[in-house]
Amino acid sequence: MLNKLTSLVLMIIGICLLYMGVKLALLGGTVFYIVMAVGIIITAIALFLKKRIALTIYAILMWVTLGWIIYEAGFDKWLWIPRGDLIGLIGLWLIMPWIVRSLSSGVDEQSKRSFHPFLGTTVGIMVLLVCGLMFYDPYPMHGKILNARDESGHQLPDNDWVAYGGSPTGQRFSNLKQINKDNVKDLEVAWVYHTKDLRDPKTDATEYTFEATPLKVNDTVYLCTAHNEVHALNPETGALKWKYEPTKNRSYLQQHQTCRGVSYFDGTSLEANTDIETSKVCKKRIFEATADAKLVALDADTGELCSDFGENGIIDLHENMGKVRPHALMQTAAPLVANNLVIVGGSVMDNGYNKGNPSGVIRAYNAITGRLVWNFDPAYPRDTQPIPKEAIYPQDTPVAWGTLSADLKNNIVYVPFGNASPDEVGNQRDPQSNTEKFRDTLAALDLNTGALKWAFQSSYNDLWDRDNPSQPSLLDIDYLGKKESVVILPTKTGNLFVLNRLTGKPVYPVKQYKVSTDSSVPGETLSPTQPVSALTFIPDPLTEKSMWGISPFDQLACRIDFKSMRYDGNPWTPATEKGSIVFPGNIGVFNWGAVAVDPERQILIAAPVRLAYKYHLIKRTPQTETTRFITKVGQPYWNENFEGSYAINIQQFASDLGLPCIAPPWGRMVGVDLKTGKTEWLRRVGNTKNQKTAFLPSRFPIGFPMGMVAHGGPLITAGDLVFHGATADNFFRAYDISTGKLLWEVELEAGAQATPATYMGSDNQQYVIIAAGGHGSLGTKEGDAVIAYRLKK
Repeated sequence: MLNKLTSLVLMIIGICLLYMGVKLALLGGTVFYIVMAVGIIITAIALFLKKRIALTIYAILMWVTLGWIIYEAGFDKWLWIPRGDLIGLIGLWLIMPWIVRSLSSGVDEQSKRSFHPFLGTTVGIMVLLVCGLMFYDPYPMHGKILNARDESGHQLPDNDWVAYGGSPTGQRFSNLKQINKDNVKDLEVAWVYHTKDLRDPKTDATEYTFEATPLKVNDTVYLCTAHNEVHALNPETGALKWKYEPTKNRSYLQQHQTCRGVSYFDGTSLEANTDIETSKVCKKRIFEATADAKLVALDADTGELCSDFGENGIIDLHENMGKVRPHALMQTAAPLVANNLVIVGGSVMDNGYNKGNPSGVIRAYNAITGRLVWNFDPAYPRDTQPIPKEAIYPQDTPVAWGTLSADLKNNIVYVPFGNASPDEVGNQRDPQSNTEKFRDTLAALDLNTGALKWAFQSSYNDLWDRDNPSQPSLLDIDYLGKKESVVILPTKTGNLFVLNRLTGKPVYPVKQYKVSTDSSVPGETLSPTQPVSALTFIPDPLTEKSMWGISPFDQLACRIDFKSMRYDGNPWTPATEKGSIVFPGNIGVFNWGAVAVDPERQILIAAPVRLAYKYHLIKRTPQTETTRFITKVGQPYWNENFEGSYAINIQQFASDLGLPCIAPPWGRMVGVDLKTGKTEWLRRVGNTKNQKTAFLPSRFPIGFPMGMVAHGGPLITAGDLVFHGATADNFFRAYDISTGKLLWEVELEAGAQATPATYMGSDNQQYVIIAAGGHGSLGTKEGDAVIAYRLKK
């Protein structure tokens, strides 16, 4: 009876594999799954007939499959999983004594032994081989950065963390070194603070995220929550000093419900001859830009609104924007405070509407009064005088939704412009307009006047949502023996453009990559080339062999999907109605977490992501131009592009089990020697613990170190450490900056999709602090914690 049941199960498996294998082969894919299916079916028939040769046939199939696995996947154990796990499990079952004893050759009693030498030896060798692979990983690149530390540029320890990126230069570096690679293992929790600002699943957006990087300045830790509360804490104890709590405008239609940081302004040191009006209140200020597009000024000591700024402490950033649809304009990044100005860009709803999207204007306000000092409008880049009160900024221009950077010595502000909505359809764009010249462009502006100094375009005619999402990083490097003052621009495509920050000329070479101009969208024009930097983490092109899963079935489904959709073998495959694979997708290789640089050792640390997405265009007709398209689970698509020619459905390229179709790692960390531009080490980051899965009732309990997506940035310290949360596993870790070796890790109570900060307390203890509140769309565990660590006393 057991024989017949086993043969029936094998027959079903074989027939399913045969069906999917033939389907794949007809699309031009591998025929091996047909071979595998036929082998399993023959084994099932022989097993049903109680023929001992069934085990011999299956042993041969296992050896053939092993050869195919090595051919396709080398010796990467994670790539072996979908190709060999089912075959291996069947082999283990078939060598069980109750199966072997039930098979008779009809010759003698010896044939009824409970062990089959050929299959048993085959399975044993396979088990040993897999066990051996558990100790081998071909992916990491081992190396060591030997650059010596040059502290000549720092005279005093940086005890505070005064801006979103540590300073207006966006380096995410601290020269504190009380915590170092020798003692980081002795970190312990100093304090935990809970904001109590949690998502309401009935009314809040899915994209609800606690991504704040706390400041430590004015003997206080300052942070903001997703609902734009501002909390001021004691740096040594985490005790609440004050809290600003605006009215919560909860709406599931809010595309991004987040606040990544606040900014600090100290007006106590203003010189007597300054042209900025002196203030009677709020000498020290906390600035926050909110998800409902307001710029708020708070007294840094009390949390009260600064009454002499704007309208009782608030500027409505809807001013001069014309008609703005609900939730179409938002702020998610920390404002830039520099030269007594507070400067903001903005964010708009991606692909919400074809026309009438808010302007991407950059506005600089007097930090005391809130008076508009200058504005840089991509539609009229030469006219930076403040707009008249009754005028409206031209709509549908590129936006800069990330945090800006500033070179205070040279009075330059760096603006990482992204795309303009709609992001993936460009058949109504005017290639000659100023708007197109600033799409995905890093613009260097005069800090005092807003005048354009230079511009560098990181992608051409963006049809993939390839915003420049990251705060640029500024530092001086000795590239190939020549001193260069550079700005480093991370991009979603994976390029790191290293430019002279005074001229915009590439310091690391930039080449033009030829791409297809074939589009299925009438009137669409694709650029024939795209820029690629010499320093790039554009992932290797996908092939059918790149497909992944946890079984042959979901891997086969991914292979069939891959063969069914358009993919040009590069990141610039245009979206189609039939479906296209875009790799990397709109989450990008780099996002708002940016990179960190050590200016003393000239090292760059980054956490590039590898995820592919499916882009499907949905034809709009006059009858459906204002219709909401609904997904299978009853929710509207975000990228509806009302009144446009196409809406677009963007989904991660994943199997029905919710697992990525591309093989891991999905998250990596790299160390780059900026003196040479060479990547010296590369490693996987993150593990599978706490992952949401479609096939388990709870989060995955085991932490396999595959390399997980990281959404958030790294922090570097002069203790030769890299601190990094961000991974989708709720862990916070520290690495050796020279080698990438993991030195310390701790599991947090929620996802830490945020960039950490560090500071020196009044108790002469160095603290490392991170927000752990989870990420709605990434699926990490939600929370409201801010956690600070210090060395054990």
